[in-house]
Amino acid sequence: MSGMSSEAEEMRRKLLREGSLILDVKVIPRSQAGKVEGLMANGRLKVKVRAAPEGGKANDEVRAVLAEYLAVPKGNVEVILGRSSQQKRIKVIAPRN
Repeated sequence: MSGMSSEAEEMRRKLLREGSLILDVKVIPRSQAGKVEGLMANGRLKVKVRAAPEGGKANDEVRAVLAEYLAVPKGNVEVILGRSSQQKRIKVIAPRN
């Protein structure tokens, strides 16, 4: 998992150990780049996306950014709460081996 931040590696280990993760996320739409900024003081994961929050585009990009961050398929990342809010709850399922 070279290239992963230590924070991402820790989350990935927990994901593989437990089979799934529930993440509380704050999304910053219309950013210059799609990326995970890290944990905020309140424990939420800050995720920046380029997409505007229109027609599910930002949610789709959040799923893609988190999938890349945790090295899982995008289909394993689901927005379970907050589809129309910057504050989201995301479920990530560990990949099958």
